[in-house]
This record gives sequence, structure tokens and C-alpha cells, in this order.
Amino acid sequence: MEEVIGEPLTSRLVASLMTTRMEASERGTNLERARMCKRSTMITRSSTIRGLGLSLSVLIACTVAPGVSRADPVADFYRGRTVTIIVGYSAGGGYDLYARAIARHMGEHIPGEPKIIVSNMPGAGSVAAANYIYGVAPKDGTVFGTFSRGIPMEPLIGTANTRYEATKFTWIGSASNEVSVCALSPKSPVKTFDDALKTPFTVAGEASGSDPDTYAKLFQNLFGAKLKLVTGYPGGNDMTLAVERGEVDGRCGWSWGSIKATRPEWTTGSQRLSILLQLGIERSPELPDVPSALEKAADQRQKDVVRLIVSRQIMARPFAAPPGIPEDRKTALRKAFDDTMKDPEFLKEAKTMALEINPVSGADLDRLIAELYATPKEVVEQARAVIAGETAPAK
Repeated sequence: MEEVIGEPLTSRLVASLMTTRMEASERGTNLERARMCKRSTMITRSSTIRGLGLSLSVLIACTVAPGVSRADPVADFYRGRTVTIIVGYSAGGGYDLYARAIARHMGEHIPGEPKIIVSNMPGAGSVAAANYIYGVAPKDGTVFGTFSRGIPMEPLIGTANTRYEATKFTWIGSASNEVSVCALSPKSPVKTFDDALKTPFTVAGEASGSDPDTYAKLFQNLFGAKLKLVTGYPGGNDMTLAVERGEVDGRCGWSWGSIKATRPEWTTGSQRLSILLQLGIERSPELPDVPSALEKAADQRQKDVVRLIVSRQIMARPFAAPPGIPEDRKTALRKAFDDTMKDPEFLKEAKTMALEINPVSGADLDRLIAELYATPKEVVEQARAVIAGETAPAK
């Protein structure tokens, strides 16, 4: 007796069989088993199957056979491709060093093991790179980048021409949360926080939204430092050279980790920088004699403003992709970043380069940024007022 299989079931069986055959072909495994399945289960929409139980058994065996590999769409996408990390600063600075170290290792942790290259895109204190990543870069997971830790806060409290929504970036993670300082050349007559309130000095900056500019404004407008901000430098390395050449006395928003990595001789002895202020909530164990910004806040209003502005230190070396990339690639990139942060070879290289690794996950960045954007309106307005002001252009 023949038993006719109806259209819906036939279609499902055909789809199941075709999926199995395609996966076997794509993965290049167990070809002989795939040929057997093909010969044994040829079905068309109008065909009938004699001995339904046996035929279904063959179909199921072919579908779930251990020798037939499943396709990995993420690996298939990335295999043979090149992923680009955009750096919002010129080469040689801290953000660039982190990006290049990560690029040398992260590809091994992305399914398909794509090649990763680094491209520098300096401009407007890395706002140009953020605007590009958000609105222009491909939204397929082949481009992500790093920019100032202050970039997520700029639409909230800054004055730059931003074309992005910080909460909509695909946050991959941050390589560190770290200490930033206001520090001057030992040649400057300003040696301490109290000196800075009485004696004029100059600091280098990049543009609105960057740490050097934002923290210089905090020091100047909230605490009364007699500083002049000379802005427009394309990146950290350029500002460091400006200090070296005597164009400016120093920098605010200067990563202590970057100082140790790029100018270790400036951390000790006669060449040691004069560190005026730590831009954080509490003192770092490495700088126990240097006051924190929160300590210097005179009242609760100032403390609220300080907390909002310096919270960016938690995401000291952020990496983000455009909004809207496929969810499976987002998950893969986040996992690859997290795995890279634990990779022994990467950690060995980071130690050699004096790069501090204290990672923050992409999910934690999502939560942090959402919390910051929930700050009461009056605190946001006060922070905006502190950061606003005119600066002198760089020569």
C-alpha cells in the first residue's frame, strides 16, 4: 500500500535534505556520506515514498550525521576578508599603540580569522573618526574603531559638531580603565595644584570633546587654574612633542599609562613631570601624593559635575563599531575582543609596550553610557557651562 506525503511535509523534507547537502558541500566534509544521502532521499514535490518510516530514518541520519559539519555564517563571512580598525588620532600616541597591539592578535579570535589592519583618521579630537564610524563606515562588522574616551559624552555635555548617538554605537569593549593627569614639564615654574591657581601656564589640546580640552576646561573653569589652552594638535604624540619642544608647559587629560609607555624617563628622577591633579574619583596607588579632582571639589554641585565629566575614565580605551551590524557578528566581535584581552601572547606584548590592560566589556559600556545619559538635567547643564569657553589656536 502506498502512502502519499502531502505538500507541506514534502516541502519540509526537501528543505531539510537540501540544507544538509549544502552544508556538507560548503564545509567540504564527509562527501561520500553526502552522496549517499543524495542517492537515498531524492524527493520532488509530486513524489511519493514507499516505506515512509525507513525513508524518514535515512533523512534524519543524513541530517544529523556526525560527519556532516554545520555551516558557521560568521566564519564564512569573515574568512578571507580584511577588518579595519579606525584610530581617531595620528600614529604614535596611546590610542594608536593600543589599536595596533590589538590588531596583531584579535584576528585569531574572530571566526574565519580575518586580517586586521589599522587606519589613522585624525581630526577634531577624534570626533571626525567617530562621525565616520557611526554614519559612513560599512555596517557589516568589517570596520570598528577607537577614539577619545570623551566621545560618548560629547553630545551630552560638549560643543563639537557630532553626528552620532552614543547609545547607538555597537560597543565592542575598552582595553583599560585608567588614570589621567594634568602634568607639566619640570621646566615650568608651576609644580603643584596650588601653584596652578596663582601662576599662568599653557597646556596642549586637540579639539572639543577630547580629553585634553575637556579636562583643561574643568581645571580652569571649575577650580580656577590660570591656564591657557592651545588647541588643534592632531594627536597625543604631537602634543607630547610640543611639550618636549617647549611650545607648551604640559597637558591635562594625559594618560599616566601613555606617559609610562611613550616617555618612561618622564616618570622618575630629574626629568619627572610635575603632576598637578589626577582626573578621577580617587587617588591612584601609583600617585598617592597627587590629589584627585573629586577631592578638590568645593561643594556638592562641583562634585556632581566632576563625577559626570571624569566618569569617562572607566572607558579609557574604547572600541566601537557602527550601529546596526548583524547581531551574530556583534557577538563574535565582542567575544573576540574579550578573548584577546586574556590572550597570553597579547598580554606579553602589552607588558613589553607598557600598555595597561584592565578591560571593560561591551555590555558594561552599554550600561555605563545609558547611566550617564540618565544624569539629571541640571547637572548636565552645569557640566556644559564648565566645559564651554574660548581657547587659543595651536600654531
